[in-house]
Amino acid sequence: MVEIAKALSYNARVLIMDEPTAALNEAEVETLHELIRRFVTPETGVVYISHRMPELKRIADRVTVIRDGEYIDTLNMAEATIEQVISRMVGRAIDTGARPVNVRSDRPVLMTVENLSTKELLSDVSFELREGEILGFAGLMGAGRTEVARAIVGADPRTSGTIRMRGRVVNPHNAADAAKVGIGYLSEDRKRYGLMLGQSVASNIAISSLADKFSNAGFIKEKAIAKAAGEQRGNLRIKTPSVAQIAKNLSGGNQQKVVIGRWLVKDCDVLIFDEPTRGIDVGAKEEIYHLLNRLASEGKSIIMISSELPEVLRLSHRIVVMSEGRVTGTFTAEEATQELIMALATHQDAVVPAADQEDHR
Repeated sequence: MVEIAKALSYNARVLIMDEPTAALNEAEVETLHELIRRFVTPETGVVYISHRMPELKRIADRVTVIRDGEYIDTLNMAEATIEQVISRMVGRAIDTGARPVNVRSDRPVLMTVENLSTKELLSDVSFELREGEILGFAGLMGAGRTEVARAIVGADPRTSGTIRMRGRVVNPHNAADAAKVGIGYLSEDRKRYGLMLGQSVASNIAISSLADKFSNAGFIKEKAIAKAAGEQRGNLRIKTPSVAQIAKNLSGGNQQKVVIGRWLVKDCDVLIFDEPTRGIDVGAKEEIYHLLNRLASEGKSIIMISSELPEVLRLSHRIVVMSEGRVTGTFTAEEATQELIMALATHQDAVVPAADQEDHR
């Protein structure tokens, strides 16, 4: 934020800002937008590149849409709708008001987390994850959502708490341990923690299953790796010339699919997606949304952490709200609204929903 403020203070005529709000919370976004409004005059302007549609509506005078490297259209944002912008971005109409699918309350519990705490932030975090369910985690930046995921897979040490898979206590000390008991974690920073950028698509997909599926007597089963990677390429519609392509050459959306393919090959029962659509375009987001719904319908249990409330509301069968390292409430898909979620995320007075009472008796 400091760097952005400095840039806006330079004696420049035009500033180009590429995803300037990617790491900002809502209050910081408002501050940035106010700085931009002060900067813009009849003699100055800002090129504002963003995948966040509501921000464009709030800050942009005109929006130019580019798809697959080609100019598509320029719209006046005072007259255009978000739906019109998105349809040009993906080449088709998208239902931006879509809601969760296959929501059921009778699914058996797969994973139980009780009184999870860490030294730095988490305090007595408890929740249940059911089979075939998408459980959304919402809250402000720093609320502890990512820390919950990291504590579950052993990336952050737990000071207390119990994790059960199908009633059996598990105690992962790292991501490899978590994978062995059926829990896969897709980090919010896929380039730093999720991918070997200099390795092939095939190598990235196979890496977590080398020991149990793709090696024998110390020899790597190259043909088996290529076959499994090819199956995931088709299954997930990964856009790549071949599975020998280097991962860093793929788009953000396709890189995310490669990480998903890795955990599907590992056949994890629980998939934890931390910011699954961060840094990818609207079209790729839609593909990820359809994929998450499909995985849940096939029986996978999904924890989805997202800073985008429309995304949480669209996909989640139930929503856990966190604030300052604690769970402040749980909503069903039918109960949840942006207003209620934000009330619990910011400690405003709010009626505790029935789902929360049920989960925390």
